[in-house]
Amino acid sequence: MSQAPQEQIAPLLTSEGWELLASLGPYREDEAFELNSTLRKAGHSPELVSAVLTQSRLRTKAELKFGEFARSMLFTQAGLEQATRLNVAARHAERFAQAGIRHVADLGCGLAADSLALASMDITVTAVEMDETTAACATVNLIPFPNATVVHSDATTVPLDGIDGVWLDPARRVTSTSGTKRIWDPEAFSPPLSFVESLAATGRAVGVKMGPGMPHESVPAGCEAQWVSVGGDVTEVTLWFNSVSRPGIRRAALLLGPQGAAEITSAEDFDGGPTAPVGPAEGYLYEPDGAVIRAGLVADVALQLCGHLLDEHIAYICAPNRLDTPFARAYRVLEVMPYNVKALKAWVKDHGITVLDIKKRGMSVTPEELRKQLLPGGKAGYRNKKAGTRTATLVLTRIGEDRVAISVQPV
Repeated sequence: MSQAPQEQIAPLLTSEGWELLASLGPYREDEAFELNSTLRKAGHSPELVSAVLTQSRLRTKAELKFGEFARSMLFTQAGLEQATRLNVAARHAERFAQAGIRHVADLGCGLAADSLALASMDITVTAVEMDETTAACATVNLIPFPNATVVHSDATTVPLDGIDGVWLDPARRVTSTSGTKRIWDPEAFSPPLSFVESLAATGRAVGVKMGPGMPHESVPAGCEAQWVSVGGDVTEVTLWFNSVSRPGIRRAALLLGPQGAAEITSAEDFDGGPTAPVGPAEGYLYEPDGAVIRAGLVADVALQLCGHLLDEHIAYICAPNRLDTPFARAYRVLEVMPYNVKALKAWVKDHGITVLDIKKRGMSVTPEELRKQLLPGGKAGYRNKKAGTRTATLVLTRIGEDRVAISVQPV
């Protein structure tokens, strides 16, 4: 039976626990059992060994979000799942710094990722966390910053006198003995969206991180909604109110990747904005980034590419010529075929295809199951010893009432 989070953290908040944790190298699953035995034989209690190995594993996992900072931080499993990536937290902090905000309350600070970024910009931070174990982790994580204070309290009851900015990352998961489960209703978040709106009504600079699947109709009026994608993975939508909201921007898609940052914005509400023409599959097919789709900016990207939609309700763009864009991945259109499993299986055989990548939108098809039907022997991918490996990419979608399979080549 797994230990409760507080039982996993408490042993680490001792000199023995902290020193033992610091002595370990990077966590390796294949070495964990042997290391467990070694540490117990050295006289460490089973509870401490379990806590140290769990924390070592979480630190290794956390490097994807926190880089080298993860090596000196404390984590809980649930807290790490929701924690903001450090490069995204830095973007949040920049908003407050650029608006001249000097004191930010991080309400529901979790493991303090955003508090860490805010404090690093010399902003005074009051980090509030209701869960005692998580608050203990946040305290350790903020030790390097004397301008940051952790308060163990309910985020909705903390006095905000003298505080000119508020950041919130509401809990969107509930934890049980079987793990964590995501919740979708903004009023079921902790704290709820209505509380966020009440803070914004005071005129303070307010930012709140929400799940990227937030429906457009749930986005409050009078704020800026910015969807953020990191390496193609849509991580959040941030709602900005008052002085941290940019004038003339209602919605935006911010893409962060190896090549830097790129953003597309619109002043129009979600039911406004330009419309793109609809046309055939030709030339080049573009697959918009998820943040572009979530922000309702597909038509804007289509017009930038001098292109058109294949269907007004589906996020695929085609254009006669290839143009470089950070907002969509490009494929060269090779062939357009009616969607027919028998015909596609013959097509795969005729072309000697051994590896098949299938993308789809607007069709109730399971790519994994279809791939098994189309490839010889029903395998997800195989190698023909005589012919070698031949790869193909199919895009399955609707064009009006017609279901089609488009053979494309990534560029």
